[in-house]
Amino acid sequence: MTIEHVPAVDDFDQPGEGKVRCEACPIRCFIKPGQTGSCDRYGNVDGVLTRMDPVVVLERAIERGDAVVPFTGEASGSVVSSRLIAAGAGTTYPDYKPAPFIVSAEYEGVDTVTVVTEGIFSYCGVKVKIDTDRHVGDETSAVMYEGQPVGHVSTTEYGSQMLSLGGVHHLTGLTKHAGLATMRALEELCEKRAVELQVEGGARLVVQAGRAPIINGVTERRMRVGCGSATVGMFAGQWHELVDEVVVVDEHITGVLSEHQAGAVLGMRPTGIKIRGRRSTPGRIFNVAGPGTGWGGTTITDPLEVLLPFNKKHAWPGLRLLMTSTTGEDWAYYVLDENLVPVPTPIPADVLPTVEQISVNCEPALTSVVFMAGAGGSLRAGTTTSPIALTHSIHSGETRVTVGGAPVYLWPGGGITIMVDVERVPPGSFGHVPTPAIVAPLEFTVPLDRYLALGGHESSIRSFDDVIAHDRVRFVREQSKYTG
Repeated sequence: MTIEHVPAVDDFDQPGEGKVRCEACPIRCFIKPGQTGSCDRYGNVDGVLTRMDPVVVLERAIERGDAVVPFTGEASGSVVSSRLIAAGAGTTYPDYKPAPFIVSAEYEGVDTVTVVTEGIFSYCGVKVKIDTDRHVGDETSAVMYEGQPVGHVSTTEYGSQMLSLGGVHHLTGLTKHAGLATMRALEELCEKRAVELQVEGGARLVVQAGRAPIINGVTERRMRVGCGSATVGMFAGQWHELVDEVVVVDEHITGVLSEHQAGAVLGMRPTGIKIRGRRSTPGRIFNVAGPGTGWGGTTITDPLEVLLPFNKKHAWPGLRLLMTSTTGEDWAYYVLDENLVPVPTPIPADVLPTVEQISVNCEPALTSVVFMAGAGGSLRAGTTTSPIALTHSIHSGETRVTVGGAPVYLWPGGGITIMVDVERVPPGSFGHVPTPAIVAPLEFTVPLDRYLALGGHESSIRSFDDVIAHDRVRFVREQSKYTG
């Protein structure tokens, strides 16, 4: 049969002939035969409310018999895991009822339970890490998608620009259009699809998990090897006998070889060089230029703009000066003339490899996307009758949390706040409901005896073999950037 999409119906409408009511989210759609609800995740199949995607099983684990989600049980020290993940499982909403799948299995003599559910997250967002020293926008600048604000530029990290997108304020606290745009942007990013963003007063970006970022139409190639000072420290030993001075132009910390600690240790002669900006420590200069898309993430396109006249007391005609960026993509070579003015000169054959070494030691420019969500709400009721006991069990390490089989980082403090690398989650795991909110898989794995002690739904426990035998399942490969 062909399944068509139907929008949500008003909550006060009564179901007509053949319609079924979906209770998987607060919209509570009435769905006609052969159609799906607003989220496209549930449909009316011959008068039965049906999850349109099958539950997912990690195929590689079954082939190898390996543990996918490692967990060290306190009682036995054995490693246990779950092969059944929450993508396609359905939700706990309304949360008073048990989760869609509460599955038991035995691993190395340890009886375990994995509670499998799809969470509906209004309190969620993504952190986008863009490996580039290009300036994309000032911190706190709004990030736009489909003309709507969906987040902001966050603090710059080492060699990367950071975006913070989503969150409950953008999903629910602005306009309806902004909330829906935020929802769509988050789902696209979590599903590892390309998203075009515009930073207010800044760059136009195309970002996609695992791919090189595109900034103002230009695909980035490299992540910086380090700041200007770090670059000097790494390559000083290769430079000190080949040139008299090196300036590594960087928007944050420009490095000057002769003044740097590395140059001092190597016994380099003072060159009388003077650099625009604010001197931090010897050989480390701040604010040589404004942020931009030029050399080293600055506005500079001509490196001589960062230089002031050389000090005649120390400089000399014939002084050899190399200037480079932190990626080695931009470089220039000069020799001082009789007036101590830098003159562009062909780079010597023995100096060029040192610049190439900077590029060789740079990592490829990539975009990384981390999904972040608060799972401390009522969905815990689908797992146990004691929600606070589940929270404490998770923080103690007794219960393991995963998203689509992928390990998460659990934030310390209250609640269940998690982060997961979306590249480790199988495709098709993320969805949405137009409330708006993001739907994401969530699994809790715990030894059986501890699950029962937490007030788990014992009567809803099924064996893994029973699920495989009687439910619609889809086999996928384990997603991992680290195990191949």
